[in-house]
Amino acid sequence: MRSPELTDRRAFLKMAGAAWAATLASGARFALAKADAVFATAYQSRSGDFFVATVTEAGELINSAPLPARSHGMSVCSVTGQAVAFARRPGTYAMIFSPDRSAAPIVLTTPPERHFFGHGCFSRDGKLLYATENDFAANRGMIGIYDATDGFSRKGEFPTYGIGPHDMTLLNDGRMLVIANGGIETHPDFGRTKLNLSQMQPSLTLVDTDSGALIEKHAMPDHLRQLSTRHVDMDAKGRIWFACQYEGPRNDRPPLIGSFGHGDPLTFITLPETTADAMANYCGAIAVNRRENLVAASSPKGGVSVIIDIATGTVRETQQLAQVCGLSAAPRGFITSSNEGTLGKTLSAVAWDQHIVQI
Repeated sequence: MRSPELTDRRAFLKMAGAAWAATLASGARFALAKADAVFATAYQSRSGDFFVATVTEAGELINSAPLPARSHGMSVCSVTGQAVAFARRPGTYAMIFSPDRSAAPIVLTTPPERHFFGHGCFSRDGKLLYATENDFAANRGMIGIYDATDGFSRKGEFPTYGIGPHDMTLLNDGRMLVIANGGIETHPDFGRTKLNLSQMQPSLTLVDTDSGALIEKHAMPDHLRQLSTRHVDMDAKGRIWFACQYEGPRNDRPPLIGSFGHGDPLTFITLPETTADAMANYCGAIAVNRRENLVAASSPKGGVSVIIDIATGTVRETQQLAQVCGLSAAPRGFITSSNEGTLGKTLSAVAWDQHIVQI
């Protein structure tokens, strides 16, 4: 029986091919040979340039490629193996690349009066790329649709039914997107300034991928109107987990992590007081390890990540790491990264960016 810890690396090597592996430097080949899984993330070098990197779960660099500017979130197509890095808000580029460098990168840009919010995902068949975008003239969230079979040309768009969409993911059936509408108004004329903190409208929406119709909307309750929904992931049973950032008074301790299912109301995790204090009202990422039935969230402001048992809703572990944000499920537990250069077990002279995705 194949070792489950080796399945991910072997799948990647099968996709990349032996010829590509032979082109790597000896150190990278050795790191890849002993790795259990392979990930993609972005970083800024000491010179100030931006790159996307392929790394092992230990944080060892396999290869890298330059980016046009700073990126934020990433997504990988399970059908083609292509990956995409989205520009950080209010950036307007997305770069599609092959981790094995089998094809030249494709850089696409948003149309006028749109910018990316840093996240997106592929359709189940790999033919479409969905991206969260801002229609800043109308102050509404949109999903841009790009055709992966036609050079990622823009095919259309539909609304997110909210303001300031950030992360999203595709449900298991491939027919619905779950979108985290952060509820915060922004406009590129004002950079990254948040324009409506006293009148926020955060929500989580389920949207039909064929018609763009709203299936379900979960608005934050009135007493949590300043709890911005930011990132989402899904567990083995199809339940959606979300992580938030609070824009209200610093002394408040609202719940930052919650979950819901299609047709079910939102429920929140109550963290122990010391853990809640450590999270500093801010989650930078969330990830689910489906094999181990665990969910984790990171807080770069608090310098801490927390691992929660999904079955019981209790905290299993907290880990301290200055400016930790990048987070992904790994063959065992989770892999984290820091803006101060730590990724997995490796400290590098780079600033790792905010998200990690398994290839």
